[in-house]
Amino acid sequence: MIKQAVMKRSNEQTLRQALEEMLKRYHLEGKLAEMRVIEAWGTVTGKMITRHTRNLYISKKKLFVRMDSPAIKNELFYNRQKLVELLNQKAGGDVIEEIVLL
Repeated sequence: MIKQAVMKRSNEQTLRQALEEMLKRYHLEGKLAEMRVIEAWGTVTGKMITRHTRNLYISKKKLFVRMDSPAIKNELFYNRQKLVELLNQKAGGDVIEEIVLL
């Protein structure tokens, strides 16, 4: 008895490959990366800063952050570049270039 090798048909792909292809086709990769940055905010900044964060959104590679505490806002101002690096690292790419505190 001869064993036949199991071969993938050329049109078969993993679920991951199919999702990546769909994201590319519909130009959604950037939006997904932006969502990763926003989700990472709480992890990177911690509970106290997250409690004082009122709104987050990204526009033109800038993360806009509305804070309700002037003291925390001032502290974040001096750490913006480090936060950009950490958030991009969590998102897996260069998603944002700047943080604007409101």
